[in-house]
Amino acid sequence: MAETVPDRAATLLTSEPLVAHLATVHDDRPHVAPLWYNYRDGVIEITTTGRKLENLRQNPHVALSVQKAENGEPRWGVTLQGTARVIEDEEAGKAILHRINRRYGADEDAWSENTPVEITVESIDHWEY
Repeated sequence: MAETVPDRAATLLTSEPLVAHLATVHDDRPHVAPLWYNYRDGVIEITTTGRKLENLRQNPHVALSVQKAENGEPRWGVTLQGTARVIEDEEAGKAILHRINRRYGADEDAWSENTPVEITVESIDHWEY
């Protein structure tokens, strides 16, 4: 069941283009990889390929973390768990790719070979130091 994302956590997730770490499951073991993301309306949008994509097709339960640090000192963090859904609709997928790439200052069509995914947030925690 989706959890309402607190306003402050949403503000942190959208404050600047930081790298997130996505945890998937492979052979009953965690697999963690950095990636770009976009947050909107209780959903994390990512694009991915390879092992991460294969993992979430087999088991859609994922975790994601984002942390802001300055000179190695943590300032805030957000962790969440959710369920991933591969987006098969070409237009919806292209819109996700464009939103993510604009967020990070990349060409809208860069990395178009990656597959778009939406992660519905089911639990979330955030903190500030």
